[in-house]
Amino acid sequence: MNKQRLIREQLETSLWRFEPLLTVSVPQKGWIRAIRDALGMSARQLANRLGLSQQAISRIEEGELTGSVTVKTLQRVAESLDCVFVFGFVPRTSLESTVRRQVQSVAAKRLGKASQTMALENQSLGQKENHKILSDMVDELTDKPPKNLWGET
Repeated sequence: MNKQRLIREQLETSLWRFEPLLTVSVPQKGWIRAIRDALGMSARQLANRLGLSQQAISRIEEGELTGSVTVKTLQRVAESLDCVFVFGFVPRTSLESTVRRQVQSVAAKRLGKASQTMALENQSLGQKENHKILSDMVDELTDKPPKNLWGET
């Protein structure tokens, strides 16, 4: 097994523990407001805990909803709410599937170019041969992805 594939598999094992988070919806008013309300904490009280103004808390809560608040600010707010801020990525499918889809696209493009050249030289392959070559290319490129895998489209 190649190094990149091993890295993908190890990372995937860690990341799949977070899969249940894919179904968690962000509260309508955002996490800060939802937790603050659940704790019975006013914006003014949160502001005092952070050494900020009430207006700053309003801007932070709005920023959470628009995506303009910084990770550092979210970490500070989480601490003041006795929470842990979690930030990460959870793949929609396996990392291996993502790589394989890209490899499939690159291989199909490369085969298409080669097939076009061969057709011009009256050396066209049949559908069965093309399918076999494409399958072999996908396996080879998945095992040893080229450096420009994500640059080719």
